Formats: sequence, structure tokens, C-alpha cells
Amino acid sequence: MMNMREDKSPYAAATHVPLIKSPSLRVPPRVELPEDIHPLPDSVTPYFVYPFTLEPHVLTLESSRRSTISAHQARRDAYLRSRENEKEQRKREALRKIAPGFEPRGSVLIPTRATSAPLSITPDASLDGSPSNAGEGHRHTKSVIMGRPGDIREERIWA
Repeated sequence: MMNMREDKSPYAAATHVPLIKSPSLRVPPRVELPEDIHPLPDSVTPYFVYPFTLEPHVLTLESSRRSTISAHQARRDAYLRSRENEKEQRKREALRKIAPGFEPRGSVLIPTRATSAPLSITPDASLDGSPSNAGEGHRHTKSVIMGRPGDIREERIWA
């Protein structure tokens, strides 16, 4: 005969279903504590002992590391400074090509006298600007007024 409890249980139908156990699942073995184990003491401070014999070694390593880092930093800063100075120097040289004597941080631009001898036209020089001697020739300079080669300009003079 069935119990009154079994009939009223919501799982009554599942009580007769057979369960299949997977062979891959195993119950872990029970953990057994060794007999010589002892609990922690009330105070663990005696276990925290710092060996001061290592202190000089640690300080020496740290000071050498810091000096190496500072040397690398100084070298890096000097390199970056030299790159910036080189960029500024190239910029100033480019500006001096356009306007000799120009200094961006300077005061008013004061004209300077050219140190090279002025060019003179020799009687054997041709009018089209071709070189008269083999070693001596006209250097083509780009001028803002002349424009680029290939530009066509129409100039009209009104009387």
C-alpha cells in the first residue's frame, strides 16, 4: 500500500523513474587532514620577520636603477632639444633665403650690404642668357615676379 504522503507529493510521478549516472562524473575522494596539523597561533606577528641583511643589496640596486633612468631621461631630453633646435635652424635658414638678415624673434629688419661683387655684363655675353664660357653660366633663380616656368601672363600697358 502507498503512503498518504507519497500520493500528495508533487514529485510522486518521478519517484519511479530510473536515474542514469554518467561515467564521466565522479564523486571526489574525501579530504583527510594529516594528524600533525596544528591551528594558527593567536598572533602571527612572529612569522613576519624582515631580513635586514638584504637592505644594502636592495638599496644599491635601487640607486643604480634610478641613476640609469635619470641618465636615459637626460639623453632623451638632449636629443629632443637638439631636434627642436635643428628644426628652428632650418626654418631660420629658409626664411633667410627669402629675406636675408631676417630673424623671427629680432627687431625691425635692417638691410645689409651684399658682400659679393656685383654682376656685370661682359661684352661677349649674349642677350638670351646662355653662358659665354664653358665653366661660367647663368644660374636660374626663381622669382616671385617671374612666376613659374610655363605660366602665361598677359600684361597690358595702358597709355
